[in-house]
Amino acid sequence: MSTSGAYPEGTERPSVIVRPALPSDARRIYELVAPYAEQRILIAKELISYFEAIQEFLVAELPGEDGTWQVVGCGALHVMWDDIAEVRTLAVDPDHHRRGVGWHVLSALIERARVLGLKRVFCLTFEVEFFQRMGFEVIEGTPVGTDVYAQMLRSHDDGIAEFLDLARVKPNTLGNSRLLLEL
Repeated sequence: MSTSGAYPEGTERPSVIVRPALPSDARRIYELVAPYAEQRILIAKELISYFEAIQEFLVAELPGEDGTWQVVGCGALHVMWDDIAEVRTLAVDPDHHRRGVGWHVLSALIERARVLGLKRVFCLTFEVEFFQRMGFEVIEGTPVGTDVYAQMLRSHDDGIAEFLDLARVKPNTLGNSRLLLEL
């Protein structure tokens, strides 16, 4: 994945590498998500869930003090239908905030959506301003037609249930905003 392009205002070009996650990254992704899950910012998941979804994840690496590369951020793109995907589990190590890591991961996820031929990217987040700076707009409701909605109701995925705003997942979504990016 490339690190070229415009950078967030006031941010130096960090030496960030964004790459597809490997099974060996699953434990680090779990660790990155843990503090956010404790604060109920991200949904807590079992470690096995990260192994099962590893193909959806990208990770961001920065060079550590010892010269080795360290995974300091992650994010996933979950395809929901033929034209829409959801950005999930975007997390950055708290020690690496404000270094462009989240921007790099989200930019790479958006590019991945374009490569897949998707037209829209959805997210459910507390970080409204961050996503708005990336072109996402706050929406109300679920941005799919009734036929797609009926198909999605058959999914066992909790993220799809959140997308559909089903009552059974309301405790996980309280306070979150629904945003959409048109590609």
